[in-house]
Amino acid sequence: MRLTRREFRHDGLTFSYLDAGGEGPVVIALHAHLMEAATYTALAADLGSHWRVVALDQRGHGHTSHAPSYSRHDYLRDIAAFFAHLGIEQAVLLGNSLGGVNAYQFAARYPNQVTALVIEDIGAVVTDDISFVLPWEGVFPTREELEDRIGSRFAPYLQDSFRQNSAGWRLAFKPRDMVLSQHEMIGDHWHDWLATTCPALLLRGSESRVTTPEHVEQMAKRRRNTQLLTLDGGHALHVDNPAGFNDAVQTFLKGLESPFKM
Repeated sequence: MRLTRREFRHDGLTFSYLDAGGEGPVVIALHAHLMEAATYTALAADLGSHWRVVALDQRGHGHTSHAPSYSRHDYLRDIAAFFAHLGIEQAVLLGNSLGGVNAYQFAARYPNQVTALVIEDIGAVVTDDISFVLPWEGVFPTREELEDRIGSRFAPYLQDSFRQNSAGWRLAFKPRDMVLSQHEMIGDHWHDWLATTCPALLLRGSESRVTTPEHVEQMAKRRRNTQLLTLDGGHALHVDNPAGFNDAVQTFLKGLESPFKM
C-alpha cells in the first residue's frame, strides 16, 4: 500500500495529508500531539483496499503550516474543511490523544458525518500538562544531540517528526505551540463524548500514563454502542503494539454495518 502525499489550503494554512486512495469507505486518521500522519502508515497497509485511509498532518504538525491559534474550534474547523476537500459526506474518525479528542468533539458537532469512532487512549477529561517539551525547542548540531535532549522515553515515538536542514536537526513542530495546544485541550469533555451513539471502539494501553482503567470503563459504560479493549502497550498503542492495534481496528471496522455514503 503506497500512501500519496497531498495538500489543501484552509484558514490561511497549507495542510498536508497522506492518502491511501481507492474506492473503499474513508477512515480519517488523526495523530497525537508531537506526532504526524506518517505514524499511521502501517495501519493503512493492513487495512489494504477495503478502506481508504487518509491521515492528516494537523495544524502545527508534520508538513502542515504552523498556526497562530490552536483552539478547539480551530481543530474542528480543520476537520470540516478536510471533509469538504476530500468531497466525502461521511467517514470513520480514528484518533490518538489530541486526535481522539478532536474525533469525538467533531462527531458531537457533526454527527451525520461520522459513521464510527476509534479512540486511542484518551479520556473524556483531560488534565495532562506537556510543558516538559519546551527544552526540545531549537536546532541541534546532530540528530544524536536532539535525541539526547528529548530522551529515551519519547524519542522513539518522534522519529517521523525529525527534520534536517543546513543548520542542523530540529523537530517539525514547535514545542511552545504544543504546550499551547494541549492547554486548549485540557478540560471536562463528557458532554461531547456522550453526545453521539455511533459505534465506537475505545482502546487503552495497559501501561498508559494518560488514562486509567476506571475512567475508560466509565466512558464505555456511559456511552451507547461503545466497545472497550485494553491492549499491551502505552499511550501510543499503534506504535507500541502495531499488530494488536491494527487487528483490533480491522475487526471493529469489519463489524460495521454498511453502506457508507461516499
